[in-house]
This record gives sequence, C-alpha cells and structure tokens, in this order.
Amino acid sequence: MERKNWVRVAGTSAVLAVLILSYTRSASADGRWGAGYFPNVALTTQDGATVHFYDDVLKGKIVAINLIYTHCQYSCPLETARLAQVQQILGDRVGKDIFFYSITIDPKRDTPEVLKAYAEKFHAGRGWTFLTGKKEDIDLISKKMGLYSDPSLNKDGHTPHLLIGNEATGQWMRDSATDNPKFLANLIGNLMGDWRSPSTTSPTKAGAEAAPLHLDPGGYLFKKECAPCHTIGRGDNIGPDLLGVTLTRDHDWLVRFIRQPAKLLAENDPIAIALFRKYKEVQMPKLPVGDEDMAALIKFLESQDQKMTAGGVIRAVKTSPTK
Repeated sequence: MERKNWVRVAGTSAVLAVLILSYTRSASADGRWGAGYFPNVALTTQDGATVHFYDDVLKGKIVAINLIYTHCQYSCPLETARLAQVQQILGDRVGKDIFFYSITIDPKRDTPEVLKAYAEKFHAGRGWTFLTGKKEDIDLISKKMGLYSDPSLNKDGHTPHLLIGNEATGQWMRDSATDNPKFLANLIGNLMGDWRSPSTTSPTKAGAEAAPLHLDPGGYLFKKECAPCHTIGRGDNIGPDLLGVTLTRDHDWLVRFIRQPAKLLAENDPIAIALFRKYKEVQMPKLPVGDEDMAALIKFLESQDQKMTAGGVIRAVKTSPTK
C-alpha cells in the first residue's frame, strides 16, 4: 500500500486544521510544527499555575485540545461531557502519556476559579487541564491550531472541534469534539499513541462497532446528544438518570426543556430550577432539533420506559421536581 501524507488546509491561519499523518518522517523533527510554529505564550491553569503553551502544554506530548467557555448554552457542555467519557475510556493513560486541554475563549469571565468549578462539575480527572489567559494570546493559539471560528458566524461563538496531536511525531488531526467517545479514544490512544504499530482494533473497526447501522433515529440521537450526561437505568451521571422521564414529566414540558432549558430557568420554572441546583448548576445545552427528530427522541425514551414498566422495574407515578 502506497504511503501518503494527507493534509487539508482550512484557511490561511489553520495549517493544522484537519488530518496530517506523517508516515515517513517526523514533522516536528524538521521544525515545521515545532517551537518555531507554535506560540509559547503564557496561560493560567484552573489551579492558578502559569504554563507556557509550547514548552508546557505541547512539547513531547500526545494532546487533545478544545475550546470552551463556561456560560455556553450550546455545544460546550456536550463536548465537555463527551471528553469526560473519553477520559474514562482511556483510564490512567490520561495524565501519563496523554493530556487533555480545554482553553476558554472568554477569559474575561472564565477566571481560574470559574474554570476549576466547571471542571469539577464535569468530573474532569487527572491529566485534564483548563486554561485561560490573555484574549489575544488565546486567539493566536486558536488560529495557529486551526480551531478559530468567526464568532459572528456561529451562535455558539465557536465550532466544537477537537484537535488531537502528537507533537513529537508531527501527527495532527481535527475531529468533532462530540464524536463517538470510543472512536475518539481509539484515535487518541492508538492512532496518535503508536502510529507505527497500531493495535489490532483499527479506528475504522472501532468506529463501525461504536456506531452500528441499525440504530433507530431516536436511539441514535440519544447516544449522540444525551448519553454524555445521562443514562437510562444506570444511575445519575453529570445529569439525572432518565429512566421513567416520560412517565414523570408532562410531554410538552419535556420538549420545551430539551429545546430551551435556559428559557425555563429564566421563567423560574420550579422543576428546571430544582434540577439545575441538584446537578451542580451544570448548564444543559440547547438541542435545536426539528419536530421529526424530537418525536423520534421522545418515542425512544417512551420505549425504554415501557420496557422497564413491563418488567416491573418502574411504576408510572409522578415524582418530586428533583427526580
């Protein structure tokens, strides 16, 4: 099989935008994407420590980097919860040979203290650092790494990308930060960790097994958008266990809450407020799904509740607002 280098450039400032697999020589060895390319600006961790971007964050490491801001109402909570799943899959490799970094794009609000509280809400473990700094330095980093988005073109203020890289070998790729967690873990742990001798489980196989073709639309939507924070019958996670949710919540309220959780909070909805307080004030992201997708999601949740009710696991009774 012929060896190739795959490179796609997303704009003049996004040299590392998508996939760069160097099979024949190390890109950083010849200085192309080493100290001469990456900015070495000072940043501050959630613990108040000063680090330099190239020397301390990138140099010699396998990294997964994304951009977030803590008051985000769209993709940030979802991508942070997704990375928490990836961290669990990778286990104690995170903090040893793999490192996660989440960089705020709103440093004015996101002080180290705010970032520390945010990290704790999402159960971020060892080896996952949240960073803030000067706005101009963060913009420079995001442009150099191919993660920059024009805030005026996106309600979220940025696109939920995850940059995965091995600085020592010069391999870099960009993927969605909300992709399947097993697939992301395989990319980070195998493709980036040992590209000369990949594990017997290839990224293609892992992706195929993790996303089977026979999922119903509602089940697929749940796994993609809800599973990072919620389970069905396996207990609370970042958010509540959703077992019985269609039996204990009014249908119209449930649809509104999925689509506009912040609006219900602003209206002082008692259930929304109780849930917000109980689950450490984690901001549930908006899911702007269409009517067809919403109907499929609700149908899937109803099917799970019907199975559990038929099996005697739950009873169709109303519960208190915090359940």
